[in-house]
Amino acid sequence: MTSMTVHPPHRWRSLPLHVALTPLASLLAVGHAVVKRPSILVAAALLIVCVPSPYQDLGASVTVADAVASLAVIAVAVRMNRIRSRRGWIPYAAVIVALACATLGAQDIGESVRGFVRYAELFVLVPVAVAMSIKDRLDMALVAGAMILTTVVEGIVGVYQSVTGTGASYAGDYVRAVGTFGAEQVLAMGALIGYGIVVTLALALACTGRLRVHLVGLTLALGLPLALSLSRGAWIATAVALAVVLIAWNWKAAAMCGALLVVVLGGLTLSGNKTSATYTERVTSIGSSGSAPDRSVQDRYALWGAAVGMWRDHPVFGVGLKDFHRYRDTYAPMSLSAGSDVDDLTAGFRREPLLSAHNQYLMVLSEQGVVGAVAFGGLLLALGASAVRRRAASTVEHRFLDLVAPGLLVWTLIDFSYGDIGAGPTGVVLAVSFGLIARRGLIVPRSEDPT
Repeated sequence: MTSMTVHPPHRWRSLPLHVALTPLASLLAVGHAVVKRPSILVAAALLIVCVPSPYQDLGASVTVADAVASLAVIAVAVRMNRIRSRRGWIPYAAVIVALACATLGAQDIGESVRGFVRYAELFVLVPVAVAMSIKDRLDMALVAGAMILTTVVEGIVGVYQSVTGTGASYAGDYVRAVGTFGAEQVLAMGALIGYGIVVTLALALACTGRLRVHLVGLTLALGLPLALSLSRGAWIATAVALAVVLIAWNWKAAAMCGALLVVVLGGLTLSGNKTSATYTERVTSIGSSGSAPDRSVQDRYALWGAAVGMWRDHPVFGVGLKDFHRYRDTYAPMSLSAGSDVDDLTAGFRREPLLSAHNQYLMVLSEQGVVGAVAFGGLLLALGASAVRRRAASTVEHRFLDLVAPGLLVWTLIDFSYGDIGAGPTGVVLAVSFGLIARRGLIVPRSEDPT
């Protein structure tokens, strides 16, 4: 009689069905949660900004933060049939049309298409998704809390770099705080800290009790990494934006804080240590940038002149999206150094090419012409009108939006006068800030049916 070999059952077959399906059920639960509350993805994208730049790159100038922000856009789109905007689509549609015209007129269509996607992401898709994802106090807490936490992390890293001499080089010393962004993105940390300070103060003034005290203290503490970033533009933008937030809250408080700020700055300037001397030199260079500009300011002036020259020769549609660097040497003076010196302890000295106008307004004018400038200006004007429109604020989230929207808008308008969107993960911070501004009155989701 032939014996039969009995194989033991596979281990997975011996498991109860509900245990075997637990991972799938968990994945579906997470997917349902983020689709129902896309603000989770927005908060995640902000937190991922803290991942060091070398680990962010996914190729084609796309970062991990960009990818997660795109998932938020998809999550909002999935539920678009259940969330309706009250108004505000026309400025965004105009920007898309202008970008399309500039894309078709570019020399390298492939490169221009990537520029189209980048602009659409930062100025249209992600801001609209952020505004549509904020429906209640929990959504607001997730987004604002993620912005503040990201700022705190970068601030701690920046202070450590400056104290230990492991930051980017400035005047021969490695004391410039750059956070996790590296010396190539020397302005990134200053911009992030500036945005975070505005959000922190706005949330503090919108809240009451002990939470307000803690947040005000955190706002003051974040001034240290902002100062150590040695970013003159970020200092100016943050000071003006905070003044706007305080005036929107209480103009008398704004006057008192302004006087206190003068005293603090004066104390730092008169201090005799090496760090304060570096800071003092950076502060005094703000006033002399017009009469005796340093190398970086001279290069900016040269790039601005080149951008204006491009627009004069291509007034309607510009030279084409992402084509500024192709025309730069034709229009820039010989004095342009065409490269920025970058130095840190990790990668050593190198030169980074100057491939943009370092002014977002002139960048749009040169690459997109009058058509793009009108569309871009129209979007900023619409955001400004919604940010300052008077209304009665009855909840914490409404008070927060009333304060943070004008502050973030003013910060961005000033920032655009000396910089542009560039590349890197901080673009997500800009897009989320635009979303918070739009949420104040331009793009407002209606309440969903609880069922």
